[in-house]
Amino acid sequence: MRWTRGDRSHVEDLRGRSGGMRALPIGIGGFVVLLLLSLFTGVDFLSLLGTDGTAPSGSTATTGTVATSPEEEELVDLVDSVVADSETAWEHLLGGRYEPTRAVLFRDAIQSACGFAQSATGPFYCPRDAKVYLDLGFFDDLRRQFGAPGHFAQAYVVAHEVGHHVQNVLGIEQRVRQQQAARPDQVNELSVRLELQADCFAGIWGNAAAANGANARVSLDPGDVDDGLRAAAAIGDDRLQRLGGGRVMPERFTHGTSDQRASWLRRGLESGDPAACDTFAAR
Repeated sequence: MRWTRGDRSHVEDLRGRSGGMRALPIGIGGFVVLLLLSLFTGVDFLSLLGTDGTAPSGSTATTGTVATSPEEEELVDLVDSVVADSETAWEHLLGGRYEPTRAVLFRDAIQSACGFAQSATGPFYCPRDAKVYLDLGFFDDLRRQFGAPGHFAQAYVVAHEVGHHVQNVLGIEQRVRQQQAARPDQVNELSVRLELQADCFAGIWGNAAAANGANARVSLDPGDVDDGLRAAAAIGDDRLQRLGGGRVMPERFTHGTSDQRASWLRRGLESGDPAACDTFAAR
């Protein structure tokens, strides 16, 4: 995958700041362990990370010099380009309805408008401030622990979170949260449909990147799509449950199976049509 470096106006670099009390990052593996414990016991161990909307007591904010590397700075440019290119695609598709977003880059922990979060929670979108949050270390976990290397695999992760932003802009996210509040028995099912639609929306951007070629900030090379599909399959709920040594429990899914995630990403890639991403009407 090739991209043109921009002025980083689509990223907010907070890598030199800790948004909450300092904590050792546990990585995606640790997050999986806490997720599986929550699934198997019914106890919300993820709340120990402070993702319930409140910062832990004694939290502070610090700033300092960012210790970085050429490889990490390249990732910053990649994220900036993917966000910029995604916005161009969605502005074309949605016209005046689209509203801009930015990617907030952090390390270890961050205090977002949606509450305190650590890098272990993985990339996330906060509808309260309409921003994407990302610890660049997740890309290393994606490559090493899940066997999903490649720039398009990384771009898929960013485009998925921008897909959540599109859902917020269109009012889909709010409607789903209202439905979940009204039907607690459907919380997980609705979450899966929301996440799969974000996968499909990521594919919509991939379709635009492939079609625009040299005219886009990001252009695809042969094999890039396979990288994205591999990344989607790598973080399916069923695979994460197996990696944790447990049995597959569909009733506990929140993001969809590996096959589902790859299938909906492919649907967006092939169609380029947001109407093809209606996961809520699908079986």
